[in-house]
Amino acid sequence: MKVKLFQRKSDPTEKKRKRCMQKFLFYFPGGFAGSKYKDWERGYKWNAHLTWQEKLNENEFSQLLKKKEYAEIVKRAVGLESKTNLLFSFEKMALRDAVKTTASAKLFSEGLFDYIYRSKDQQQSFEKFRDMISRLPVRQTRVLTWPLLTVFGFIAVPEQHIFLKPVVTKKAAEKYGFDFKYSSKPNWDTYESLLEFAELIRTDTINMRPKDMIDLQSFIWVMGSEEYPD
Repeated sequence: MKVKLFQRKSDPTEKKRKRCMQKFLFYFPGGFAGSKYKDWERGYKWNAHLTWQEKLNENEFSQLLKKKEYAEIVKRAVGLESKTNLLFSFEKMALRDAVKTTASAKLFSEGLFDYIYRSKDQQQSFEKFRDMISRLPVRQTRVLTWPLLTVFGFIAVPEQHIFLKPVVTKKAAEKYGFDFKYSSKPNWDTYESLLEFAELIRTDTINMRPKDMIDLQSFIWVMGSEEYPD
């Protein structure tokens, strides 16, 4: 009697994820703890977060709001972001134009404080902040983009919020075999899908000990950016 031997079929998604891990470790052999990774990807994002904690921590932010120092809040927030390369130059300009008036600076300052420090229900908080951004005046370029919407939460609270670069993230999700529910119009379903993608990567890279969303977003960036060819 012949016994048939069955071989386990290889999982195409598993292969994709393995290739992604190999790619990340090719560029950063030390993983998230390596000095090259810290120099190239994590360092400047983490430094922006530390500066936020110094200049726009909850107490400092609250005191500025009480004094109605909206222009100063805008100056600090925009200045912090400008030291990163997270936004495109046209997005940076659109934001500066959008918060030039006292009324728009007040709207932005109060909305940003609520989003960072008063958020309880994540979906409700996200949608409220999105709606605030949509009410900012538009000069030449629209203000409500995914990168602009997600950059400040990412800098301020990288344990909770993640940054979304649409083109790069879509490419990374495809390479990883993840069904990213993307829509160009900012909405909770897309952001929630991104959070799920990040948590999947956190689980898969557990041996590299990702610290926060900075590490997870950096992994996504390395997968999808032309800066890191396959």
